[in-house]
Amino acid sequence: MAVRAKRLVKFAAAILALGVAWTTPAGAQQSLQQQNEQILNELKAIRQLLERLAGPIGGGGAAPPTAPIPTAPVNDNVRLDAPITGMMIGKPDAPLTMIEYTDLQCPFCRQFHITAYEQIKKEWIDTGKLRYLTRDLPIESIHPQAMPAARATRCAGEQGKFWEMRHSILLNNARLTNDAFGTFATDLKLNMGAFGKCYADPTRFQAEIAKDMAEAATAGISATPSFVIGRTTAGAMDGVRFIGAQPYAAFDAKLKELSPKTP
Repeated sequence: MAVRAKRLVKFAAAILALGVAWTTPAGAQQSLQQQNEQILNELKAIRQLLERLAGPIGGGGAAPPTAPIPTAPVNDNVRLDAPITGMMIGKPDAPLTMIEYTDLQCPFCRQFHITAYEQIKKEWIDTGKLRYLTRDLPIESIHPQAMPAARATRCAGEQGKFWEMRHSILLNNARLTNDAFGTFATDLKLNMGAFGKCYADPTRFQAEIAKDMAEAATAGISATPSFVIGRTTAGAMDGVRFIGAQPYAAFDAKLKELSPKTP
């Protein structure tokens, strides 16, 4: 096996193990065949992307220097200087803050949403211990519907249905099409004229999404889902980076570790 091919296999295996960006969970509503097809499509997309970056696998000539396989930097310290604002649920003055960086077409973002997130919401957000914010990090090179999905959630947000639209998209993100967002909007009983005009403009929310992506870069985040978890402050946020669709127990342990100690 050529050096590049070996690197590709290791790279894909690392992504599968981390549960970020280009992996597929065992979704409850997907058949085994659909799951297998999506895994293959995701791995094909990875291969095509790497070939564009490094040239064809198995080509002639000397092999390039071997680069280290990306690893998930878990619990690295992160400081965000900008005021922590945006789409939020939970008490604004909750002692802890958690920011999710998400690609709405990412399979593992769906896995996190239907597993760990539900427990985090019940045990931490709804109890007033955590405020939760979301940021858009669309990976358009392999998820062509990620940017339209980000725009659709924000268009729905103009009618007070941001979180509901986000939920609908994530639950169904294995089969997203341009027509799907209109269907979700209809189901949510949005004003379709206003939603359609908003969604049809590709320049809407460009600046806001670009800001989210810049913040992700500042935090050293390039895979989804990823998180920054830390103490709540009025301005800067000192927290830790948390990567991947990890089980609830991992999030729960980190939140407890960061929680202010009571006398």
